[in-house]
Amino acid sequence: MSILSRVSIAALLTASAVFTSMPGFAQSGESKSSDKAPPAQAADPAKDPQRRADEFAEASSLISGPAGNPECVWLGRRVVGLLWRDDMDTAFRHLDLYDRFGCPGQHIQASFRCVVRQGNIDPKAPHSLNSRVHTCWLNPSTPPVATTASTSTTPAAAPAATGTAGGASTTP
Repeated sequence: MSILSRVSIAALLTASAVFTSMPGFAQSGESKSSDKAPPAQAADPAKDPQRRADEFAEASSLISGPAGNPECVWLGRRVVGLLWRDDMDTAFRHLDLYDRFGCPGQHIQASFRCVVRQGNIDPKAPHSLNSRVHTCWLNPSTPPVATTASTSTTPAAAPAATGTAGGASTTP
């Protein structure tokens, strides 16, 4: 029994040494990634509350009525962004809250129409959607911006669309 107890104690000590060293090893791997992240995150929280307060103040000064209220601006811009990203379930949940606060649904429709009229958003620029939604929220009648990509695809798409429609009408 003394040999069996010595082997079991040795196995227990080995297992405890292995398991206690793993959390330390995992923490050392995480510290490298967390060392890089905080400097970028530390700069944003200082600017973020002031930036949001400025955006809400700008919206309330430019938009008359309840659409300029901070809760309507925040929820409405989120709804428009979610609609653009085709996240309908979340957009409708936010829209329920938007309605519950007494915010005007027509402003969401006009803002989303403005965002859609502006054309595609560059997927490489993540803040371009937010800035477009913000611009359209402040002024839903913002005219579409003509870009070189949209003007080069529009003429090519127009003849193909008219040719298809003409071919479809002559076939039946």
